[in-house]
Amino acid sequence: MALLEAAYQEFRSEVREFCEREIVPHAEKWDREEAISEDIIQKLAKKGYLGLTVPGEYGGQGKDSLYYAILNEELGRACSSVRSLVTVHGSLVSETMARWGTREQKSTLLPRLAKGELIAAYGLSEPEVGSDAKSVETSYQEHDDYYELNGQKKWITFATRADIIVIVAKNGEHVSTFLVHRTDPGVKIEKIHGMLGTSASGLGLITLENCRIPKDRLFGMKGMGFIQITNTALDNGRFSVATGALGIALASLEHSISYANERKTFGVPIGDHQLIKKKIADMTVAVKAARLLCYHAAEVRDRKDPSTYVHTTLAKYHASKAATMAATEAVQIHGAVGCLNTHPVQRLFRDARIMEIIEGTSEIQQLLLSNYALKNLTDIID
Repeated sequence: MALLEAAYQEFRSEVREFCEREIVPHAEKWDREEAISEDIIQKLAKKGYLGLTVPGEYGGQGKDSLYYAILNEELGRACSSVRSLVTVHGSLVSETMARWGTREQKSTLLPRLAKGELIAAYGLSEPEVGSDAKSVETSYQEHDDYYELNGQKKWITFATRADIIVIVAKNGEHVSTFLVHRTDPGVKIEKIHGMLGTSASGLGLITLENCRIPKDRLFGMKGMGFIQITNTALDNGRFSVATGALGIALASLEHSISYANERKTFGVPIGDHQLIKKKIADMTVAVKAARLLCYHAAEVRDRKDPSTYVHTTLAKYHASKAATMAATEAVQIHGAVGCLNTHPVQRLFRDARIMEIIEGTSEIQQLLLSNYALKNLTDIID
């Protein structure tokens, strides 16, 4: 175990050094410009981070969930927009394809996704449909040798950059998923501007108008798009977001400690004042608890335990709330300095608010957790 722990720590050091060199110096610029650079996408791919958990036989690194947690934590600490790419490309699409894709999809597409030759996004949310994922209005019709898709998808992360987009669509009561290429006839993608947080994550509005795709681009079994693909993708994404939120909370705490030691009022560092000490203490406890929950969720995921989803939900619920609390306190500790659009803590504050909305709102997480606890409390707290 000691050797294994050393390997994880070595990986953390590697990722942190990469983030400090390649991401942190540019994060504010990307945030203002509402786009990350193509260069950083290729650097992530070269490091193997876009296919970290993809099995080796399909060109990935084949790493376990704790490695993936550390990657997302460090990326979240540096820039949540970059972490968002890893979430949608790696968790929602690549990991889900490794489980539910056809033999041909896994042999032809997964290696290219793992190497970053293709970038993927996940099209679930719609203008009128968010948390109630089963109520998608985008429709599909089956014909002899193709499917025809019509509808809109909104708030789709990295839609503006993705080569392949998983589209969740409905035919009557049957939900299916499809692999749509941005170059397919009938596909229109518009960038969404002015987002509060993760501003550089390329959100887009996708319009599908009589979009015809070949039969072999059905993703998963027909009519099983919600049970198979969407549930798996959302659970994968929820884990990535949880660990990314942990990174935001950690960064907020680190910035606060640094500032509290440097900034002086009434002749002493503000860290000597009791109210600041209380804030630092509360943030520290929240970050530590979030890390324990996230790393425990990683362990449960790798055991393929039936309770995986509830432990992932626990981690996402607490870590996202911890991120919001820590980032809010970070701005408060920094005062006017923390409100400048050139200071990292204002970006952390805005990004943290997004963490309580994406991959299941905090309110939805509360419902899931309470329903599970009412029947299986022991499974949660043991």
